[in-house]
Amino acid sequence: MGNSLNIAATGMAAQQTNVEVIANNIANLNTTAFKRQRAEFQDLMYQTKGVAVGSSSGDGVIPQGIQLGVGVKTGGVYRIHGQGAMIGTDNPLDIAVNGRGYFKAQMPNGDKGYTRSGSFQLSPTGQIVTTEGYPIDPGLSIPSDTKTISISDQGLVQVTRDGQVAPSDIGRITMSVFPNDAGLQSLGGNFYLETAASGAATDGLPGDIGFGSVRQGFLEASNVDMVAEITTLIAAQRAYEMNSKVIQTSDEMLRTTTQMR
Repeated sequence: MGNSLNIAATGMAAQQTNVEVIANNIANLNTTAFKRQRAEFQDLMYQTKGVAVGSSSGDGVIPQGIQLGVGVKTGGVYRIHGQGAMIGTDNPLDIAVNGRGYFKAQMPNGDKGYTRSGSFQLSPTGQIVTTEGYPIDPGLSIPSDTKTISISDQGLVQVTRDGQVAPSDIGRITMSVFPNDAGLQSLGGNFYLETAASGAATDGLPGDIGFGSVRQGFLEASNVDMVAEITTLIAAQRAYEMNSKVIQTSDEMLRTTTQMR
């Protein structure tokens, strides 16, 4: 009887984690380039109460035995790196990734941060930086007398300056891809770090084989589906309630047992 209390408790803990993941997804519904997460669960080890034996049935052998599970655990929280919708902004420094790839930025501690949030701005010196002020890698600077900025789908950055008719090239925006996007470490602030699980970054240009393209004047929206999240939330709530009911029922059965004379 005690096992049922513990089993139901693991179920409630697992569904609590599930609800927390769903809540984070919903909270980031409007976060630029946010990638939704999904909790995955695994059954725990089993207790063998009876040794498996075989009983003949026709030409086959049917295994028999008693194995009782002891609950569930959270096996992982998987990040789903699906494409988000493109939202037009008409801001020349807003750049969306269409397909695979991440922008790379130089972080203050020397690490390389990777992000799909292309909401870029200019520093006081004209350098293209992220909203946190981290310069993109490789660095690009916009001249102070620039009138227009043009960024092609292949990442070529051109500017038209005062007194010029033809645009001039100032560099290319590069991207990075990973063998396993799900292995990236989330830092918050729309940034990820490379890990052993993600594999080493491969740098390239937008439009290269295996790389997505970029679109100027757009931002990638979150890939959270509100309807799907609410449906999953309801299912998680019902599962939590059912596990709570198991605890209540087990407690009543134990009370009945202790009251027997």
